[in-house]
Amino acid sequence: MLKEFFKSKKNIVMASILAVLLIAFIVCSIAVKADCPLCGGEGEILTVKCVDCDGTGKTDGYYGTFMSLAAPIIAIALALITKEVYSSLFIGVVIGGLLNATYNLPKTMDFIINDGLIEAVKGTAGIFIFLVILGAMVILVNKAGGSLAFGRWAQKNIKTKLGAIIATFVLGVLIFIDDYFNCLTIGSVMRPVTDGHKISRSKLAFIIDATAAPVCMIAPISSWAAAVSTSVKGTDLEGGSSIGLFVSAIPFNFYSILTLIFIVVIAIMGFDYGKMAGFEIKAHKDGDLGAIEAEEKESDARADGRVLDLVLPIVVLIVACVIALIYVGGFFGETVWYNEADLGDDYTDYTGNFIGAFSNTDATVGLPWGALIALIFTIVYLMCRKAISFKEAMDSIPKGFIAMVPAILILTFATALKNMTGLLGSDVFVENLLAGADGLKLFLPAIIFIVACVIAFSTGTSWGTFGILIPIVLSVFGSGDGVIATIGISACLAGAVCGDHCSPISDTTIMASAGAQCNHVDHVQTQLPYSITVAGVSFVSFILAGVLTAIADWAAYLAIPVAIALLVGTLFVIKYITKKKEGQEA
Repeated sequence: MLKEFFKSKKNIVMASILAVLLIAFIVCSIAVKADCPLCGGEGEILTVKCVDCDGTGKTDGYYGTFMSLAAPIIAIALALITKEVYSSLFIGVVIGGLLNATYNLPKTMDFIINDGLIEAVKGTAGIFIFLVILGAMVILVNKAGGSLAFGRWAQKNIKTKLGAIIATFVLGVLIFIDDYFNCLTIGSVMRPVTDGHKISRSKLAFIIDATAAPVCMIAPISSWAAAVSTSVKGTDLEGGSSIGLFVSAIPFNFYSILTLIFIVVIAIMGFDYGKMAGFEIKAHKDGDLGAIEAEEKESDARADGRVLDLVLPIVVLIVACVIALIYVGGFFGETVWYNEADLGDDYTDYTGNFIGAFSNTDATVGLPWGALIALIFTIVYLMCRKAISFKEAMDSIPKGFIAMVPAILILTFATALKNMTGLLGSDVFVENLLAGADGLKLFLPAIIFIVACVIAFSTGTSWGTFGILIPIVLSVFGSGDGVIATIGISACLAGAVCGDHCSPISDTTIMASAGAQCNHVDHVQTQLPYSITVAGVSFVSFILAGVLTAIADWAAYLAIPVAIALLVGTLFVIKYITKKKEGQEA
């Protein structure tokens, strides 16, 4: 059995990495002494000796050290090397449990099961419901022939590959309410169009991913804007309010803005590079789109379907989700799942306040709300039109669940890994890292951008990243720092989106793979060169913006057109190098 295991190079690599890490952990467990998380390194609590560290202020654990990021880094490395996502994420969760329990096996199991997997399912149950319902809707629409009809319409009206890419991009920009909703909706709607023009599923996944979080992060009315405004609520910094601060930070969110420009420019220039180029060549020459077909086969779909069978359910889904999100946020008054007595003095009445309701909403509750209404409507509508029978409608629900099982599994493991990282005090480690950076104020936005990228990439959560960093950034910059403080917030948000965009354990990345129905690791590997290109230009832009504030606050805005020009110039250089390399190989 062992001989068979070690015949595979991937297994040898994985075993070697784990062996090296095990030795490193044993060494570190002897050498590392972190601040006690209970007393904060003080050794006592209210003059009483701390029981956790016995008054020393130190603990044998890894809380608040670099090792708090070790588990996700290992999981990501294994996923990229072996292309085995499930096992890599699970190994990361196990390592996180071992570090939290300082190698006590019964405690390790407690951390893995209770704090990891059970909390992951509990915290994302609403998104699981949303995924299953959306999967069922995709099966229903496909069975009724809606996707086939839309594909026929698209072939007549969208005649070029460029048109298909731009149409997907525009739809992604228009659906700015929520990134989960964006990923799965665009995928189900645009797959027939991009397939017809031989665009690889990896390219579709990139466009979906690149118009999800980046769009939501620069849209004042979105679940992301609500999350950010909650993190900065009550500050007097530039803008005077949490939403005002978010809006003032939009122009300097270089990564989000440049990502959208990148899609359009590279589509117009008509070239790809990195691993994406290989997938596009295979799609164009061999017709191999790299698809994981989880949807109904075309032979099972009705030939007399209408475009309305696809468009109407999607429109109802959008409208229902928006109404549900503001309902959950309190737009129509007190909701059924909380009341003023439960929230006490912190309760705020958002009746009739659209933006306020969005800042108070919970997407894990609102999206299943809207999706369930849309599912019921879709079943009734298609049955009334006699496009499907009641039995076919009921059969579509478990099929939709099965189609979303890979995404649900990855999301469960990824969330469990985030939980392990949070318990190890990654936020404390980052706060200590930035504590001595005050003397580099002009370069601080660029530093914040890199730190946010690393955290979001390692933890797979942009919301968690800016939730950790925004209070720290606000404490570093004073209320009189002006535009440089706004640029610092923008860098935090941009870095969070960038790291999340690149990370294989990010829920948005997972949703993009599910929406495009492509291999998850293929999506990550093809997207990375594109994301790194935009990240590099963004880093330089943050340095430039910070330096320009030394001249005047208004001068910082000059960095925006310079950033756009730098990105376009970089793409022209990459195209020239790519073409030259292809010529030499030919």
